[in-house]
Amino acid sequence: MAKVIPLPTHSPRSEDLGDKVKAHQRYRLKDGSIVPGVTTITGILGFNKQTLINWARNEALAGRDPNKIKDETAMIGTLAHYLIECGLSGKPPSTKDYTPDQVERAEHALHSFNQWISQHELAPMLIEGQLVSEEHQYGGTIDCWAHLDDVPTLLDFKTSSGVWLEHKIQVAAYWKLLQENGYDVKGVRILRIPRVPQEDFGEHILSGQQILIGWRMFKRALELYRLERELRGSFGA
Repeated sequence: MAKVIPLPTHSPRSEDLGDKVKAHQRYRLKDGSIVPGVTTITGILGFNKQTLINWARNEALAGRDPNKIKDETAMIGTLAHYLIECGLSGKPPSTKDYTPDQVERAEHALHSFNQWISQHELAPMLIEGQLVSEEHQYGGTIDCWAHLDDVPTLLDFKTSSGVWLEHKIQVAAYWKLLQENGYDVKGVRILRIPRVPQEDFGEHILSGQQILIGWRMFKRALELYRLERELRGSFGA
């Protein structure tokens, strides 16, 4: 079985979180041109817009600030990804820039991930890998490409309350990035990792047909993204 990832020690460290606190990653082609990332491109589809509007309204009616909740959950998700990345790569983590509540919830996510690992043979080959497609001119960061039970597999980690259609389109774009850059991919899985005990761990295994449909949808989203930028530019926006 794969080695379980230890929890961080919380001891003070001299370095900060560096790239872990940056808002966006910039992707460049070989000629230096900047290209959009996968999540930026799929964001144009707006599949979850109404769901987010309803959620924000309900939170506001309950006397809670939806913007603060969104920021807090984003920080927890970033830290959870960071702890998993450090564990898979063998790097010592630092949690000094996070609150105790954020650390507790991120560690719960790590514990859930460890429980999943204990049921599999996992050999990570690429962790937080930043790849670019010269052919289609976009970039993306791969959470993990690994030999999972001897099958080369793309793993995408989500700490959201669910797995949405947009997520499936995103992993199709990551699958294409891996393929174009010479990585063999025989399986694709989205792992929904809970932050609190009330949430369930979810493992979504995508079929070949789902990946191909997701890739077709991503190509349409990429075309829409470029057309929108071109139209905005024509109006000087």
